[in-house]
Amino acid sequence: MLWTTDLAAAQHCAARADFSGCLARCQTLARAHANDPEALLSIGTLLLSAGLLSAAETCFARASTLAPRDARPWVNRANRAREAGEHARARQIMQALLEQFPNHPVIRRNALTSLEYDPAASDTERFAQARAWGQWAQTRAGGPHPRLLLVPRDSRPLRIGYISADICQHTVGLFIKDVLAAHDPARITPIVYHAGQVRDWVTQQISQSVQLREVSALDDAALVAQIRADHIDVLIDLSGHTAGSRLSVFAHRPAPVQVSWLGYFATTGLTEMDAVLLDAWHAPPGTESQFIEPILPLPAGRFCYQPVPWAPKDLSPPPVAHSARITFGSFNNTAKLNDGVYDLWAQILAAVPDSRLLLKWRTFNDAALRQRVTQAFVARGIAAERIELRGPSFHADLLKEYTELDIALDPFPFTGGLTSCEALWMGVPVITWPQSRVVSRQGFALLSAIGLAELAAADAQDYVRLAVALANDPDRLRALRTGLRERMRCAPLMDVAGFTRELEGTFIELFERVALAEEPG
Repeated sequence: MLWTTDLAAAQHCAARADFSGCLARCQTLARAHANDPEALLSIGTLLLSAGLLSAAETCFARASTLAPRDARPWVNRANRAREAGEHARARQIMQALLEQFPNHPVIRRNALTSLEYDPAASDTERFAQARAWGQWAQTRAGGPHPRLLLVPRDSRPLRIGYISADICQHTVGLFIKDVLAAHDPARITPIVYHAGQVRDWVTQQISQSVQLREVSALDDAALVAQIRADHIDVLIDLSGHTAGSRLSVFAHRPAPVQVSWLGYFATTGLTEMDAVLLDAWHAPPGTESQFIEPILPLPAGRFCYQPVPWAPKDLSPPPVAHSARITFGSFNNTAKLNDGVYDLWAQILAAVPDSRLLLKWRTFNDAALRQRVTQAFVARGIAAERIELRGPSFHADLLKEYTELDIALDPFPFTGGLTSCEALWMGVPVITWPQSRVVSRQGFALLSAIGLAELAAADAQDYVRLAVALANDPDRLRALRTGLRERMRCAPLMDVAGFTRELEGTFIELFERVALAEEPG
C-alpha cells in the first residue's frame, strides 16, 4: 500500500492544524487511487476527523460504489450525515444498514448513539431500540448468564473495574482522571481497562495513579477472562454505545455487580446492568421509564470537573463591555444543531439588535456546511454577517476564544457536558433548556450544581426570554463573569475528594445490597 506514506503526510498536516494542506493532499491522493476502496476509506476517515465533510463524503460514496457489500463506507456516510446535523439522512442510512447487517456490532451501536442527537426520535423509540440491542447482545453472549458469586467484602477494599475506550484527552478521560487518582486504597482497588487506541498525557497520568490494562486487542471472550482473573467486584462501563465501546462484554457477566456511568446518557438496554449512576437533576421522577437499569442517584451530581492545566488563569471582562455588542455562542458539536435550535437562536438574535452568534466546531472546516448553517439563519431573517463560523483549534486556543463570548447558548435536545463546564469556567453563563431525555438535562444539572438553575428554561419561549433578558443586563453579565469560577470551586462539582468518597460509598452500598439479595433463603 504505497499510498500510506502520502496519507501519513496528510495526517501530519491535520495534526499541526494545516487543514488546507490536509485537504489538498487528500484530494490528490484520492484522485490517484480512485479505484482502491481501502485507500478511499482511509482518506475519507482522515477527512471526516478533520471536519472536511464534503471531501469525506466524496471518498465514501466512491468506496461504496466500488465495494457495494462493504458496510464501512456506509457507516462512515451515516456518521458524516450526523456530524452535519442531517439526522433524517443518518437515520435512513442506518436503517438500511441494520436491515442488511443485523449482527454488525458497530452499526447497531452507532444507530443507538445517533438517536440521541436526533430531535425526531421519541423516548419510546430510543428505549425500544436499546432494549432490542440488549436482547441481541445477550443472545450473542450465549446468555442469560448467572451472576458470579460475590466474595464477602468484610473489611477488604472493593475491586472496581472501569472499562472505556476514552482513557485519553476526551470528555470521559478528563472527567475521570482526578477521581481515579483520589480513590481511597482502604476502600477501593481500581483497575482501568483501556479499550481505545489513543494514548496521551491523560492516559499517562491515569496509569501513574491506578493499574491500567491495555485491552483494545482483546476480543470479548479474552476480556471477560481477564476481568474474571482480576476478581473484579464491581465493573463500570464508561462508554455506553459510543465509539470503541466494549459494552457487549457486560452481557457475559464478567463481574458480580455491573454499572453504567458517565460516558453515556441513556439506557444501555442490558438487563445485566445492576444500576445506572445519575442524579436528581438528570433523572427527575418518571425517568425510570427510559431505563432498563435501576437508577442509582449520586448525591453530588453525575460529573466531577477539573480544568485542564493550560486553562487561562485570568478572565477578561465580558466583550460587550468594550464593544457594546452582545456575542452569543456555542462551541458544541454540529451534530447537535437542528431546525428547532436554529429557530430559537434566530429569535434571540432578532430580539437583541446588533448581537452576533459565534459557532465553533471542527466541521466548520467544511465550506458546504458553513453555507448551509449560514443560510439557515438567513432564511429566518438574520443577516449572514451576524453569524461567524469557526473551525477547530488547539484546546488552549479554543479556551481563549471564550473571551469573545458574552453568553453561551446550549443546543437541544443534546446539550453540552464538558463544553458547558469549560464555558462556565471561562466566565461565560450558559442558557439551557432541559427536556425529557437525560442528555438534554446536562446543562441544567451543571447549572443546578453551582446554584444557577435560573438559567435553565421551562420551555422554548422561556429559553428565548432568558437569553434576551441576560443580554440586556450588563451588570448581571459582569457579576457572572467575575463570580462563576468561585461558584464552581465552592460546589460539589469541583470537590474531587468529596465526590470520590460519595462515589465509593455508592459502589460499596450497591455491592452490599446485591450481596444481601443474593444470600440463600
